[in-house]
Amino acid sequence: MSLKKMETIEVNRVELEISVDAETFKNACMKAYKKNVAKFAVPGFRKGKAPKKYIESLYGTGVFYEDAIDDTYGQAYEEALAEAKITPVGRPEMNITDIGDEGYTFSVKVYTKPEITVKNYKGLKAEYVEPTVSDADVAEELERRRQHNAQLVPVEREAKEGDTAVIDYEGFCDGVAFEGGKGENHELKLGSGQFIPGFEEQLVGKKAGDACDVNVTFPEPYHSAELAGKPAVFKVTVKEVKESIAPELDDEFAKDISEFETLAELSESIRTRLLDYRTRTATEGFEGALIEQVIENIEGEIPACMYDDEVDKICQDYAYRLQAQGLKFEDYLSMTGMDMDAFRKTMLPQAEKRVKTTLAMEAIAKAEAFEITDADCDEEIKKLAEEYKMPEEEVRKYIELDVLKNDLANKKAMELIKETAEKTAPAAKKPAAKKSTAKKAAPKAEEGEEAPAEEKKPAAKKPAAKKTTAKKTEEEKAE
Repeated sequence: MSLKKMETIEVNRVELEISVDAETFKNACMKAYKKNVAKFAVPGFRKGKAPKKYIESLYGTGVFYEDAIDDTYGQAYEEALAEAKITPVGRPEMNITDIGDEGYTFSVKVYTKPEITVKNYKGLKAEYVEPTVSDADVAEELERRRQHNAQLVPVEREAKEGDTAVIDYEGFCDGVAFEGGKGENHELKLGSGQFIPGFEEQLVGKKAGDACDVNVTFPEPYHSAELAGKPAVFKVTVKEVKESIAPELDDEFAKDISEFETLAELSESIRTRLLDYRTRTATEGFEGALIEQVIENIEGEIPACMYDDEVDKICQDYAYRLQAQGLKFEDYLSMTGMDMDAFRKTMLPQAEKRVKTTLAMEAIAKAEAFEITDADCDEEIKKLAEEYKMPEEEVRKYIELDVLKNDLANKKAMELIKETAEKTAPAAKKPAAKKSTAKKAAPKAEEGEEAPAEEKKPAAKKPAAKKTTAKKTEEEKAE
């Protein structure tokens, strides 16, 4: 096997002419014969006993060529790449140009990994928000936990804002009940904005046993076109009124909800966690801003196939994560109203950034001549073993040393960028425009946000109810 010729046909694309010698091809054909001989029915011979030449005389001299090529071209291609000292990207385009008893020759058109340079990567500037945690931040988190542990207690009085009303309801439009407008024993916190604007306000002052008509107008626009902008009447029965009673903020509260004995210890833990989270967030934001500048400074033409390959990886990873949640990728696409082409299009910017970032880090590592030793790799494997609670020998089975060295060199490149960068204070923000106090149209529970970068299960449908997306607090993220 040998590389006969290499020709550059366009930027970052070459054509290789590769030959497989007669002996190698002959042995591969014999291997193919032995593998397939039992499949041929040849008159005068028992099944699997017909000679190779006899089969070839009946079915053609090339009857075993396809299997022989499949068995040999891969190794020939790899040896040619090594001889040519090129790193391919994307899928190769192969074509057999000559074949016979003397072996065969094939051509391969393949894109090569581009030579990238980074014009400037030292002394960059990026905003960095110095993380702080105030007493008010801790108090806010303690209050959130206090309210989270509140109990709903039935009361006999009239409902006020902040109370929870347990209601049965049915909605009518033009005197006709509409689909999805009925609910029973629904717990509605008054003032939460969960239902259509104007609905909750009309329940303030009602008490258990009261029945009333709630008159509202569906917003325009509205997710249900047949209801958009139309007046409606909800027949409502208040079955119960509950008041939220939160526990006192004291040492007993700390003991009940945490591993700490005192409120002071719990407060200090919250302060530490919030500071850790904000520090990570600030660092990630700083690094992200630096990376954006680095990839703007790269020079070199990147083959589009590298972006396509990265999109493939993202899609595969996304499918695995959905599968772990018990959801098929195809079902997810259907729920979000996208096809595969649309999904891939949304992932392309992410793929482009990944590819550019990796190439930039590799270019910087090469320019700086970073050396990664076996000892560096051993140390990294040890860290991974501790992180995943696996024996080091087991971790080594899943790691290619060359890939690990490349990753460590890229990390060094990122560290160099950060070490030489300047942290700047955030620019003063202009006063925000006054927001409208008008509430958003509701209900919207059926609507699914098209955000394929995050896994989301279909929201439960609550007719006439506004979809609420509960955002995690900083403390919950820190945990």
